[in-house]
Amino acid sequence: MPNPDPYDALLLLSFGGPEKPEDVVPFLENVTRGRGIPRERLEEVGQHYFLFGGKSPINDQNKALIAALEAELASAGIDLPVYWGNRNWEPYLPDTVAQLAADGRRRVLCIATSAYSSWSSCRQYWDNIDDALAALPGDVEPPRIDKVRAYFNHPGFVAANTDGVLAALADLPEGVRDDARLVFVTHSIPTAMSDSSGPPARRAEGSAYVGQHLDVAATVTAAVREATGVEREHELVYCSRSGSPRTPWLEPDVNDRLEELAAEGVRAVVLVPVGFVSDHMEVVYDLDTEALATAAKLGIEARRAASAGVHPAFVTALRELVEERAAVERGEDVARPALGVRGPSHDRCPVGCCLGERADA
Repeated sequence: MPNPDPYDALLLLSFGGPEKPEDVVPFLENVTRGRGIPRERLEEVGQHYFLFGGKSPINDQNKALIAALEAELASAGIDLPVYWGNRNWEPYLPDTVAQLAADGRRRVLCIATSAYSSWSSCRQYWDNIDDALAALPGDVEPPRIDKVRAYFNHPGFVAANTDGVLAALADLPEGVRDDARLVFVTHSIPTAMSDSSGPPARRAEGSAYVGQHLDVAATVTAAVREATGVEREHELVYCSRSGSPRTPWLEPDVNDRLEELAAEGVRAVVLVPVGFVSDHMEVVYDLDTEALATAAKLGIEARRAASAGVHPAFVTALRELVEERAAVERGEDVARPALGVRGPSHDRCPVGCCLGERADA
């Protein structure tokens, strides 16, 4: 029987998103707090959300993931309640941590809806957890909260993304299918943040954030080649850049790259949102709305692969990560499955891991 000890609860930690039009600007104010961005600019960015009724898809996706994870845990005989907290919208993480404490939870394992290493995709969540614990009243015993390792190369996450690519390829016209370029897409971040991602001991290898994405992109491409018998070119591009234009961010932008691919004679692409666990606003707007429109304008046949979402292999992977970390905490030897060349990530972040835009942050 799988053993979740020493954990007595799970925490799904996510970004959060607005539920209705009047939530949009307050939500964006939460996201950008301390950056001095004018309200007019926030209202401009908010137009992305208004195209979808002022509602982000992320909250419903998290609810679906929680339901799938609860069913997966129950089927394996694991009795762990699943709590949910967000960084930028209800349910807010500090409220969820307060509820964990009130319910007497003492050892909590956190799953963040981000598979990669960087300040914004990992360490900032740790900062959020620390702040939420510090906000508890002095007479309240805080729970200890751990976090599962970065899971970008877990076989279940890779399998979910591979299936998404295969389905998208099957939907392309037969005449261009075998020539389709696989364009893997993730959220751009400042290059300084990228350069300081990952453990200090591995920083000489280059950006962990970029390296992890390149690793999983190559792994998925190899799996697609094995399934189809067709060798395809692939690459990594970025979306959702924000902030000052004077600050260097990871490039190329997906739309810029589509322009270049069209000039090179590429006739078909599959856009693979490998940097996202589910169809966040960056997927439904940046890819489904903008990038697909760019491809259509250029005469490129384009399909967007499904994200991992609640794919059974991904949900099973999360359950396996829970079992893995519980075994580690009990001092047991444990298998740590990982595909690609980078190996399994660490369980506990070393000092100096995933700094911000400044290397001394």
